[in-house]
Order: sequence, then structure tokens, then C-alpha cells
Amino acid sequence: MPRPAVTIAARAARAAGNVILRYMNRIDGLHVVEKHRMDFASEVDRLAEAEIVKELRRAYPDHAILAEEGGATGKSPLTWVIDPLDGTHNYLRGIPHFSVSIALVEKGVPIYGVVFDPLRDELFTASKGDGAYLNDRRIRVSRRENLGGAMIATGFPYRQREHLDAQLAMTRALLGQAEDIRRSGSAALDLAYTAAARYDGYFEIGLKPWDMAAGVLLVHEAGGRYGDFAGRDGLPASGNLIAANLNVAKAMTDAIGAQATPALLKA
Repeated sequence: MPRPAVTIAARAARAAGNVILRYMNRIDGLHVVEKHRMDFASEVDRLAEAEIVKELRRAYPDHAILAEEGGATGKSPLTWVIDPLDGTHNYLRGIPHFSVSIALVEKGVPIYGVVFDPLRDELFTASKGDGAYLNDRRIRVSRRENLGGAMIATGFPYRQREHLDAQLAMTRALLGQAEDIRRSGSAALDLAYTAAARYDGYFEIGLKPWDMAAGVLLVHEAGGRYGDFAGRDGLPASGNLIAANLNVAKAMTDAIGAQATPALLKA
């Protein structure tokens, strides 16, 4: 049975999903702003986030919130970390691949997480110590023992293009052993798919907490591991993330670490 916090987060994610779907046929008329170079947000991001915050505030008025659009509010050891529309670039182009990501983090460690795909009605949930689920069915990371035949997911760092050469070198190193690499445009869904063994592993440069907080908990509770490019476990402050089962994570860390610059290996 889901923990109460997961139930609340799932309700908030579904409310946000309803907003996202409601505007899908009106994308051309949306007000869009460029927050940073090649980093866009629409009014749908803000409306969906407002729905999430409303649900969470109703249930947990004393918790802090860290949201992609609204920033940080409140002070508490417990913080809700929110990405109301992970995959905005896809959404604005009509590409049907995006999600809602919500996690509750305690002193830097995710303890509850939800990733919701409103188009496919797929709800990924996890509670620390209780496993990971897709629509109430238990999920596990893949059993692949190495990179041979692996399907790896990634994203390219549009916020940090100075690392593009290093990422291309990492990609080349992985493709020397793996079957293929996918770049879908939603970090939260990539991590959820890794937890569900649709992908064998995932890596990306420069993620923000809201991109990965829920997804890494899914991977961990599905029996996997997550950490930074130097092999340190935990939610990386650098945002440079590797997630997979234990064997594939080790192989990815070795391949990526050999190509990463000193800046990318910092904690």
C-alpha cells in the first residue's frame, strides 16, 4: 500500500498532468519565455506547478518546497522538489514524451518520489525502503551484467555546452560496448525507464535537483545505484549523474570517468 506522502504526491502529479493535457492542443498560443539560453518555460509549466504546490501545501503546510519555476520557499528538513513539466522542449514541439516529477527530500536524500507520464497514464512511485512501482506493479532494474548489449539513455547539456566535447567522447566510449544510446528529452522518464528495465542505464551532465530527485529514488528502490561521474554514491551536487544496476553503473563509471574532464569529476 502506498505511503500517505506518495498518495499526496501522486494526486498532485495527476492534477498537474490534467493541466498539461488540457493545453496540448493550444501549444501555438502559449506564452513562452527563455529563462536562459535554450532553456524555455511556458505558462503550462507555471500552471502545472501551481496545482502541485496547492496539493502539497494543503497536506504539508510546514514542508519546504524547491520548484523549477517558483524556486525555494520555506525552511524545513523536509523539502518537496518539483519539476512540473520535465520535457518542456518536447511539449512545445508536440513531441509526446514528457512527465511530472515530484520528490520529498530529507537532508539531501530522496525518501518519496513520483514520476507521472500523463499521456500514457504511467505512474512511477517509490518510497525509501519499500521498493519502486509502476501503476502498483513492482519494478526492478535490468539484470544486465555489463555494457555488452546495453541500451543507455542520456541527454545533452544545453545549459553547459562547454562540456559537449567531453560528452561526445563519453558517448563514443559507451557505444564501443553498448547496443545503443537514446536521447528522449525527459530526465525523469529516463530514470523511471531505467528503474523499470526499459533502459539499462542513464547518464547526463548538469542536471538540477528537480530533474533527478524522484528518478534516482526509483532506480535505488528498484535495486540500482546512482552517483556522480567519479563513482561517489548519492544525489550529485554537480548534477553529473550515472544511474543503473550495480554492474552496469560500475562499467559506465569506468567508461565515462576515463573521458570526463577534471571539472566533471568534481563533487
